[in-house]
Amino acid sequence: MVKTVEELEREIRSLSDDDRNHLLRDLVADLDGERDPEVEKAWLEEAQRRFRELKDGVVEGISSRDVFKNSRNRLNK
Repeated sequence: MVKTVEELEREIRSLSDDDRNHLLRDLVADLDGERDPEVEKAWLEEAQRRFRELKDGVVEGISSRDVFKNSRNRLNK
């Protein structure tokens, strides 16, 4: 028997939070396709570079409150 999207959605919503999260992660991973090791490496290197810059005082961090405030201001222009 083939289920409709609505039936599947109802069943999914009845799952526990953990099971829904697990299912969602798996489905998104399927949509994303295979991971490219070079891209993963590049992101790791970028994150490490940014952390070093923060730690060494090369750049100054911005609080999340200020980031969201600035974003809201720019969107409301």
